Amino acid sequence: MLILVVNAGSSSLKYQLIDMDGEKVLAKGNCDRIGIDGHISHKTHDGRQINEDCSFPTHTEAFEKLVDSLVNGDAAVISSMSEISAVGHRVVQGAEVFSETTIATDEVIDKIDELAELAPVHNHAHALALRACKKVFSADVPQVVVFDTAFHQTMPPKAYMYGIPYEDYEKYHVRKYGFHGTSHRFVSAALAEAMGKDLKDLKVVSCHLGNGSSITAIENGKSIDTSMGFTPLDGVIMGTRSGAIDASAVTYLEKKMNLNPDEMSNYLNKQCGFLGVSHVSSDNREIYEAIHHGDEKAQLTADMLRYEIKKYIGSYAAVMNGLDAVIFTGGIGENSWEVRGGVCTNMDYLGIKIDFDLNKTVRGTLTKISTPDSKVEVWVIPTNEELLIARDTLAIISK
Repeated sequence: MLILVVNAGSSSLKYQLIDMDGEKVLAKGNCDRIGIDGHISHKTHDGRQINEDCSFPTHTEAFEKLVDSLVNGDAAVISSMSEISAVGHRVVQGAEVFSETTIATDEVIDKIDELAELAPVHNHAHALALRACKKVFSADVPQVVVFDTAFHQTMPPKAYMYGIPYEDYEKYHVRKYGFHGTSHRFVSAALAEAMGKDLKDLKVVSCHLGNGSSITAIENGKSIDTSMGFTPLDGVIMGTRSGAIDASAVTYLEKKMNLNPDEMSNYLNKQCGFLGVSHVSSDNREIYEAIHHGDEKAQLTADMLRYEIKKYIGSYAAVMNGLDAVIFTGGIGENSWEVRGGVCTNMDYLGIKIDFDLNKTVRGTLTKISTPDSKVEVWVIPTNEELLIARDTLAIISK
């Protein structure tokens, strides 16, 4: 069974075609610059590639080109669209409406679009892609949506509520939702398998670290708290996002800088974080390159990230009354030995000890980096959100 996994942005359409017999990626790529001009990059499992400028006025044309690349030409991997059994879509925000994977009916797509106010960069794009996909594929090909927020719907009210009047929560749906749920769910399941234990018996802190980062407390296999909040802006410092900040600092800066709310949102999401503090880059690799040349602001940026991750690990160990394992995943978590090492230094109170020499060698491979006498196991686990979406899609259409 072949499943196409789609992750749509406002001007992009990333995809993977996965053969669920062996869970092999046959092809993957990205249609970007949708609505501007258009470009497709497409690569097959055996190394054949397409890099081509195109015309993508809308997501529909991008979908048509995506399918054409899979079926026709030198980089084709299937002979016809009929070989694709289903399409699985990543959707960022399901709010309190969607707590599990579901079939994308027209009503579901409309509701996803209605939630765009809670995720303006993502949800409308997801809805556009879903409608475009329905135009390109026949009606008998199921469209399935997997929500980033669904995993966090198990958080108790004491974790997801803010200290605002309760009626405003009811009226405006302002609460912590959390994100990266698909990634946290994948790596925590992989951890349990690697440890040879039932996830329901473990207390885990999962650190998804990348251009966007979130830390999640997982107890009995369920998310009980997470660092991202109402939007993906909250939590630790990120590539261009500020992370947690006093709300009064936001209103103070708005007045001082003469910004309207939309401009302030852009400032906090696009001009802050690693980029804003370091004045070097939003890329963690370039931050550490600058550190090696003695850049003090780059050093401060790295120190802030590691410090904030430490705080979340400690606080989540406290609310779970214990800790069995810490996971590092995402682009930074899987590849930056400096971040992992910095976080795990001076964590003796939790009994965390890592093999620093081993840690320096690990890049994107499933590896336990804690020492045999560490009371808490520390693992690097590559995430695979696309595979989990494909698995969810297979499970729901098999019913």
